[in-house]
Amino acid sequence: MSPEEKLEALGYAVPEVPAPLAAYVPGTTTGNLLYTSGQLPTVEGVLHHVGQVGADLTPEEGYEAARLSALNCLGVIKSHLGDLGRVRRIVKVTGFVSSTPDFTGHPAVINGCSELLGEVFGDAGAHARAAVGVAALPNGAAVEIEMIVEFE
Repeated sequence: MSPEEKLEALGYAVPEVPAPLAAYVPGTTTGNLLYTSGQLPTVEGVLHHVGQVGADLTPEEGYEAARLSALNCLGVIKSHLGDLGRVRRIVKVTGFVSSTPDFTGHPAVINGCSELLGEVFGDAGAHARAAVGVAALPNGAAVEIEMIVEFE
């Protein structure tokens, strides 16, 4: 089953690439590596899961925000590669969580991204990762995800 078929079986589709919020490109390649810019939890241009985890949002809502952000990264990847089947490996994920100073569950929130990648890519979805808490993210988003991907 292709990555796109696995996404469909999970109830998702690869989204169109969200428009950049500033002076950058959604992704860039060098050699056989693709770097995505940070992606927010948007659906058809509308930001979902606004606020801080631990104050405005539950960890479970943060988890869902991480999944949506990961889907937007997959949109960037597909737009560059034409086919998610060209992904050889997800090398690195960096996840940022807007949270209260006392919130320490950042890894569990970013699991929303990591677990989706495992479901879609199997062993090729296993990756190095950072899960970082921050005071604020663009437009008040709860989560931002960026990826480094090796491709064929």
